[in-house]
Amino acid sequence: MHSFEEYYATGLKFHGHKCPAMPMGLRAGLAAMKALGVERSQDKELRVLAETGDGHAAGCFVDGIMTATGCTYGKSNIEKLYYNKMAFTLIDVKTGRSVRVSLKNEVFSQALKSPFIEQRKAGVLPQNIPAEITNPVIEKIFKIPEEMLLNIGEIEQVELLGAKGVFTAEPCAICGELTFTNKLQDTDAGRVCIPCAK
Repeated sequence: MHSFEEYYATGLKFHGHKCPAMPMGLRAGLAAMKALGVERSQDKELRVLAETGDGHAAGCFVDGIMTATGCTYGKSNIEKLYYNKMAFTLIDVKTGRSVRVSLKNEVFSQALKSPFIEQRKAGVLPQNIPAEITNPVIEKIFKIPEEMLLNIGEIEQVELLGAKGVFTAEPCAICGELTFTNKLQDTDAGRVCIPCAK
């Protein structure tokens, strides 16, 4: 993917509905990669520390970040910190260089007052909000200059402790399901998975 339109099309398919927060996260993720001078993560070259929480818009924002950066829960290179902020830190794992990116307060505040959010507050699902409400909000996000949309912090150095992948599994002594060995618990019944150890 090279153009914003390609990233957006992929993000839309992945996310499942049109909304303002996903493209905000997409732009934020692309800006963070540009600031660090890195390419999209194919494996675990990058790591995201998302400051979002469980709120709906926060989840949409993270889907945009994942689309842009290639950091996913499946690859275990994204972590949610539950600060309930529309912000995240992107880390280049190889160099330890990092950058924190957040939505500008003005943009976040205006978005919360938008007709789209009024519909969401009324209980309308995002996919059921009329295009004449959704599309202008998204177009605005596409066009707003980066410096008016995002706070991009200074590049900082962080220390990362590298964790190696585990590629061995054994059956749980109780349920019999194969479990990666680093998560088996030693008990009187033998080596058991976490649910059976409770």
